[in-house]
Amino acid sequence: LLVSSLTTDKASAHLKVCGGAKKVVISAPSADAPMFVVGVNENSYDPKMNVVSNASCTTNCLAPLAKVVHEEFGIVEGLMTTVHATTATQKTVDGPSMKDWRGGRGAAQNIIPSSTGAAKAVGKVLPELNGKLTGMAFRVPTPNVSVVDLTCRIEKSASYDDVKAAIKTASEGALKGILGYTDEDVVSNDFVGDSRSSIFDAKA
Repeated sequence: LLVSSLTTDKASAHLKVCGGAKKVVISAPSADAPMFVVGVNENSYDPKMNVVSNASCTTNCLAPLAKVVHEEFGIVEGLMTTVHATTATQKTVDGPSMKDWRGGRGAAQNIIPSSTGAAKAVGKVLPELNGKLTGMAFRVPTPNVSVVDLTCRIEKSASYDDVKAAIKTASEGALKGILGYTDEDVVSNDFVGDSRSSIFDAKA
C-alpha cells in the first residue's frame, strides 16, 4: 500500500485497515521510517520492515547522482537547487497559509521559493554525505517534471568531462534504468513518462 502519511505511527494504521495491507510505503521523506532510494541503498532493506519511506521525487533524482559523484570524486560539500513542478499542496489562487506564507500564493501565477528536505534525506540514504548537502526549491507553474542543480566541492581534481564520463558509465552500468544520461537539446516535457529516477543533462 502506498500512502502519504509521514510517520511510522500514522502509516502503521494502514496495516490494520484497507483489507489488511501487509506492507506500507510512505511516498515522502519520513522522520522515523527507514528510507530507501532505488539504486542507492535498497539492498539494505529488511523484509521484516513493514513500513518504509521511498523518500521524495527530488531525493530520488538527487541521490543516485550524488552517489556517483561521491564515489568517483568525493563530495566535501554541496548545494542543490530544485526547480520543482507544482504539487498538490499548493493553492490555485492566493490563499491563507500560516505555516508557509509564500506557499499560499497562487501556483499558476508565481515562481515560489520554498524549502526542501531532499538534501537532508540524501544524508539518510547515503550516511557518508550526512550534513554535507544543503538546498532550496523554486516551485514553478508547470504540471510535471522537475530539475535538480547540484554544485559540489570535491576532494579529487576533475574536469567537467571527467564528471560526465563517470555519470555516463554509471548510467550504462550499475545504475542503468535508474540514472540516465543525455546530451540532446531536451526540455522538461521530453521527460514526461520517463520511468528513470534521474536523467543527467550533459548540455545544461
